[in-house]
Amino acid sequence: MIDSFFEELNSEIKKGVSERGHPFRFITMATVGNETIARLRTVVLREVSEDLLLTIYTDSRTQKIKHIAVNNQVSFLLYHPEKLLQLKVEGTAEIVTDKKRLIETWKNIQPNSRKDYITNTSPGSSLKNPNHVEYVENENYFTIIDMIPTKIEYLKLKRPKHIRALFEKVNKEWKGEFLVP
Repeated sequence: MIDSFFEELNSEIKKGVSERGHPFRFITMATVGNETIARLRTVVLREVSEDLLLTIYTDSRTQKIKHIAVNNQVSFLLYHPEKLLQLKVEGTAEIVTDKKRLIETWKNIQPNSRKDYITNTSPGSSLKNPNHVEYVENENYFTIIDMIPTKIEYLKLKRPKHIRALFEKVNKEWKGEFLVP
């Protein structure tokens, strides 16, 4: 019985990349680094592998990159408002260093979207006028982050009873158990 809930979460996560407008396209990412409070931000889910490796893109100068360098344990929060489905995904973030993968992925990014990775100053820097962002040419700060999930908590809000389950990856296999909602 628990396998059907894992199949649902697996399918819905993958739809975040494959279906236009799916609510799992934009997800919340939490990092800690060496700070005392988690930092949250919305990121775009770019790729999901068959074994649920989750991929996002970012600028290499962001706080999330600094946090991952100190503490690579991260969380993603996904919520589907129509299905009342929440997924909390915990795992290890890896900053991709494979030059070939970075170059090939960069080639497939739309020219207008490339601006997100070529600003003259780093994201979060002070700016006098948002209409006057300066960009660099002939270089970029494009980075790929892969998140290797180790735990996924499933919560379906429904009546008469909510359904909550925890799935943990043990020896490359997902094992699940129901939890009190």
